Amino acid sequence: MAEATQPQRSRILPPIGSPKYHLMLGLIAILILGPLGGITAAYMNFSLGFFVGGQVLAGILGSVVTLGYGPEGKHGANYMQTMAASVASMGAMGVLVQAMVWQGLPIPPAWQLVVYFLCIGMLGVGIGMLYTPLLVDRMQLTYPSGLAVANILRALTDKRLLKKSVSTLGTGTGAGFLVTFLPEKVSALAFIAKAHIEGSAIGAGMIVGARIGIPAIVVAVIGNRATPWLRDEGLLGPNDAYRKVGFLIALGTIMGAAAVDLVLIFRSAIARFREKKVAAQADPDDKNFSLGRLGAWVAFWALATVVAGATIMKVPVFFLVFAIALCFLFVLVNGISLGISDSNPISSAFVLSVVLMAIAGLSDPGVGLLCGAVLLVSCSVGCDMQQDRSTGARLGSNRRTQFRYQVIGVTMGAVCAVAITTVFMKAYPALAINILDNPTADVGNWSSAMTFKFVGALKGITNPNPTSTKLLLLGLGIGLVTEALRKFLKSHDGYRRFRDGSKTGYVTDFMVDAVLLPSPYASSFGGFVNFSTSMYFGGGSIIGSLYNTYAEKKKAAAPQAEAGEAEVPEDMSTVSLLGGGFIAGESLAFLIIGIIGLLLTLGS
Repeated sequence: MAEATQPQRSRILPPIGSPKYHLMLGLIAILILGPLGGITAAYMNFSLGFFVGGQVLAGILGSVVTLGYGPEGKHGANYMQTMAASVASMGAMGVLVQAMVWQGLPIPPAWQLVVYFLCIGMLGVGIGMLYTPLLVDRMQLTYPSGLAVANILRALTDKRLLKKSVSTLGTGTGAGFLVTFLPEKVSALAFIAKAHIEGSAIGAGMIVGARIGIPAIVVAVIGNRATPWLRDEGLLGPNDAYRKVGFLIALGTIMGAAAVDLVLIFRSAIARFREKKVAAQADPDDKNFSLGRLGAWVAFWALATVVAGATIMKVPVFFLVFAIALCFLFVLVNGISLGISDSNPISSAFVLSVVLMAIAGLSDPGVGLLCGAVLLVSCSVGCDMQQDRSTGARLGSNRRTQFRYQVIGVTMGAVCAVAITTVFMKAYPALAINILDNPTADVGNWSSAMTFKFVGALKGITNPNPTSTKLLLLGLGIGLVTEALRKFLKSHDGYRRFRDGSKTGYVTDFMVDAVLLPSPYASSFGGFVNFSTSMYFGGGSIIGSLYNTYAEKKKAAAPQAEAGEAEVPEDMSTVSLLGGGFIAGESLAFLIIGIIGLLLTLGS
């Protein structure tokens, strides 16, 4: 293992792998990096209705701590960002408490909320890790933020790579920071804020490329064009955006595509088992991660969630079990979405779970909120685990150690979720105003879009809408048919010869992927987010692909690199560094904005 080596390090730093080493990493992640990420995530969720995961921010700050270890410091920084990102993700879950306030529900004591969030978080960690062999190892999904973190850690902890990548990474980070921070704090640039430039969406698009980004544009344009008709048909209110129904179709398409892939994967696994060709993995400490123990972990925390929910929160056992069963579906579906487009539609999972439970007989909004919390927290933490593991796989970090760091992070995160929410709710009384019932209320910049969506879904829980089920089934059918056609076409020998044999074939294949028959995993992004987000994501993807094409032609025409010149890993291209920088810059900007606003409010 890489961690067993003892590279040259600063004398003040403890040896890699020693108890003091892990104690140092854990304390910094829990007491500094995690709370900073939690404040950032909470601020974004309350103000914007979405949040950027804490991986990138924690990766940047963590790499500073481990810089003295040289290239092997990337593992320690990765463990810290894994732990800190879990704290940050849990910190963003304060919107659940805000939703309770909006509905006039009694707020449980802090310790009860902590215990409930902790049990769900531990369940999410287990389910998330359970799917990593499929999503990270077999499907090898991109996970744009995970790639960004890996690039940042490799660049900032390896002097060879630092020389080649720091200017590119710094340019992207600076651009992402400026387009986010300056419009918020400089009144003369307020006109830029109206454009709602989203650095993380641009950066993620640059990383994944046009074959993933253009389908999001196509779906967004279709949804935008169809909005007047949807309003005329009563499917949307006069001020509703298309994604209010689009997210249901988008979820269905992912589920349909995932069903096709899972059937093929299971068929392949059975064939390999029968042929006895399943080889043991080489590294028993990492690749041979015990699925038996992991299964026991999931079962234990599923039971703990049911017990905590039934005894502390007084939630009926049936709906708790129903919610936990849905977790196994949505952690997979959302994980695929995150791996493809850097979008984890946790609010969509919450809303859809409430709709499904209402169909099953749920009529109490309070119970719906607490059961929906199971989906929200588990999808957030579980998909974080997958993204963190994608980073760890690129760096060669130990799988077991990374799992343990996230477990500790979730424990601290459950406490931070309640503490940070309490501070924000006291500092900003406007957060307690139910803008769903009081649309003209002055709440400043606190749009609370995620809470708005939750309370809106819960408000209609007594009147299940059959249209929602039809839209979900429509998406399911689209996803099944599209993915099946794609699999058939891509595996056809004649098509592959046509694709690889000429420029016409290449262009045709590109049009199939981008417009005619796009992957449901990619196109679904356009149904989950606002029109502008899809445009920025798609625009970034086009820019990234155009630059990659230019760079490949330039490289082909250039002479071979001199012997001994430092090689940069394939996934540390200029575009991936710039894209990762955009994501990092936006994270840093929101961190500073959140802390400044919180300090000024508490000070006054």
